[in-house]
Amino acid sequence: MISMAGKAIRRWWALFVLPTFAAFIIGFVVPFIYGVYLSFCEFTTVTDARFVGFENYVKALHDKTFLHSLLFSTLLTIVTTVVINVVAFAIAYMLTKSIRGSNLFRSVFFMPNLIGGIILGYIWMLLLNGVLAHWSKSLTFDQKYGFWGLVILVCWQQIGYMMIIYIAGMQSLPTDVLEAASVDGANGRQTMFKIIIPLMMPSITVCSFLTVTNGFKLFDQNLALTNGAPNRMSEGLALNITNTFYGRVGFEGVGQAKAVLFFILVAVVSLLQNKLTTSKEVEA
Repeated sequence: MISMAGKAIRRWWALFVLPTFAAFIIGFVVPFIYGVYLSFCEFTTVTDARFVGFENYVKALHDKTFLHSLLFSTLLTIVTTVVINVVAFAIAYMLTKSIRGSNLFRSVFFMPNLIGGIILGYIWMLLLNGVLAHWSKSLTFDQKYGFWGLVILVCWQQIGYMMIIYIAGMQSLPTDVLEAASVDGANGRQTMFKIIIPLMMPSITVCSFLTVTNGFKLFDQNLALTNGAPNRMSEGLALNITNTFYGRVGFEGVGQAKAVLFFILVAVVSLLQNKLTTSKEVEA
């Protein structure tokens, strides 16, 4: 019976793949290609596009707010990637030990990931503004407050998710290797840096990839927490692109050009990061 089903799938595989493939082409490939074309056009709607060459890209690269957003998002991504992965790894390591209530702790740490970004942004805006009010400050008083507010929010939301991935990786570690290291007299530090971390590189690759891309793509939390204030100084790349496209009449093409540049940036950074961590896996 199983053999007959396998033969039927091999014979009619195209019929099963076609709906998903068609949806991918219609919902992603075609809009993406048309979006790239529109980045070379001046338009207000897709029906009145007029080709202007690289003019939109020149305007985008000369936009100081865009360049500041690039720097802001880059710094935010670096800080959150390091903090999230280090803390998530440490929590996962502790929760894989035989401690009372570990399942409860896992649920508590994971719960923030289930809350929407907009809601989290407003919750943390109230909390952080309440704390800063003691010094007559607010998140929008200076960009540094908005920056560190976003760092706290993003870390609080994503640490639990990355912790689950690290826990899954640690639970699949070969126990015979760890036992052999203990018999050979390896201390905790040697076991961690010479055995556990090298064996955990696949999980580290996945988590670092997710945190890097999430850092650059951050939008909902940025919108709700500061909305770019003061004076667009805490505005990330995604929010800057949205404000350019929808907030400035006649700059739709420039916003589209920024979106293409944003895609290229995230793709290049992700590929480099993936190549770097994959090479570490091979070495391990």
